[in-house]
Amino acid sequence: MNRVIKQKGTGELVLARARWCASYWCRAKGLMFRSRLDADEGLLFVLGRASKANASIHMFFVFLPLGVVWIDNDLRVVDAKLAKPWRPAYAPAKAAKYFVEARPDILDRVAVGDVLVFEEA
Repeated sequence: MNRVIKQKGTGELVLARARWCASYWCRAKGLMFRSRLDADEGLLFVLGRASKANASIHMFFVFLPLGVVWIDNDLRVVDAKLAKPWRPAYAPAKAAKYFVEARPDILDRVAVGDVLVFEEA
């Protein structure tokens, strides 16, 4: 199931096709082994509760750089980073319940403190 991610205040598009990733298997695989990612595509990871540890990611077997945006219970961006291939770990600065992995240019469309909305596509 896909979601459209937008800025809450302005309605500006952040990501047109974010795949809802709530199952264990989806979260475990993530974007490993992908060699390309469309400009409007990404994964929206959904965790059971906000956490720094559970929202941490690794980049083993990820062959392209990713923009990662961590989001809290209130849908506020708490951190955003460029994640490089084959790096051992990236963790958010604050606890997050959601995070988005997409192409690095997503970092041009969001900032820490922004509030986002997830709409059904």
